Amino acid sequence: MKERPEMTTTVAPSAPLTAEDRCDRCGAQAYLRVELTTGGELLFCAHHAREHGDKLKEIAAHVHDETHRLTEKPTPVD
Repeated sequence: MKERPEMTTTVAPSAPLTAEDRCDRCGAQAYLRVELTTGGELLFCAHHAREHGDKLKEIAAHVHDETHRLTEKPTPVD
């Protein structure tokens, strides 16, 4: 019996979200990208990401979360 070669998969890192990325629910700036197991993606603001978080986990293949950016303090410039 012939053995199958071992297969590995690599997921490409998600591109950072920008101010142009908008929430699919309300149009606010998106801070969360959900890559779906069925293909495609959804973008959410922090509010809608929290509101729909449990359901999103059920359908997500990968979640790119940048909500931490909302609480980061900018670095002062000299």
